[in-house]
Amino acid sequence: MPGDNAHNDAATKAAAALASSRNLKQRVGSGVVMALIALALVYAGPVPTAVMVLVVALVMCWEWGHLIRASAADIAFGVHAAAVATAIGLIAGSQPAHALTAILTGTLLVFLLALKTRPLLSALGVPYVGLAAVSLIFMRLDGSNGFAAVVFIIMVVATTDTMAFVFGRTIGGAKLWPAVSPNKTWAGFLGGIGSSALASAAFASLIPGASPLRLGVLGLLLGIIAQGGDLAESALKRFLGVKDASSIIPGHGGVMDRMDGVVTVAFAAAIFALFLKASAPATALLIGG
Repeated sequence: MPGDNAHNDAATKAAAALASSRNLKQRVGSGVVMALIALALVYAGPVPTAVMVLVVALVMCWEWGHLIRASAADIAFGVHAAAVATAIGLIAGSQPAHALTAILTGTLLVFLLALKTRPLLSALGVPYVGLAAVSLIFMRLDGSNGFAAVVFIIMVVATTDTMAFVFGRTIGGAKLWPAVSPNKTWAGFLGGIGSSALASAAFASLIPGASPLRLGVLGLLLGIIAQGGDLAESALKRFLGVKDASSIIPGHGGVMDRMDGVVTVAFAAAIFALFLKASAPATALLIGG
């Protein structure tokens, strides 16, 4: 009956709205908890930061092997994890050149070990995880503004990701790239990067000598890069036919699903800071060279 169909459609929409609301609360709640833990460890100093980055990076290495080779503990994973852990130890000891050498060596070894199972994608996991890890620790080692720079990176990604989700779900509208990520919308994209720009401009008030305009523009650009990292991981998962990297984090899936924006933003921020002033990358990022 038409009336029954209308009633069923209304009930289905109501159930979907309720599920969406619960997912949003779970997503925001998980994000807040992770952000607070990360901030506490980053504030504690470079060594706790390196330990945190190491733990997160090793989980990401495991997830990468699970995604690409459907194997979470093969020899390639061992080399992947060892190369990333070595790079983290070297950058924590202020040896960036050796850290990059460890990443390059690990990339080549994983490629050779995975010749029969997606060697290029397997090898890509080493720089994907390693360069982001090295970038974050490299920024934190800048004593004058290291803490603020890492907080800035985390804030940009968290703001972009959360507000893109909020704007996308509340406004909806045209899809951003349905072939890669059918749930992402232009409203979410614009809302996310706009919120990142505003939050970054406000963040400047906490940094002596920082320009709200400069950080606002930087926040906008890094927000775009964060969205690019999100889309890149979505494309990878779409290619592999999976929904999430794992189910470790409630509302987010795997660690990779949460860190995709941090990976690209941390690396982009480090490269930008290197060009400005390699000896003080955090200060260069936030204030200028």
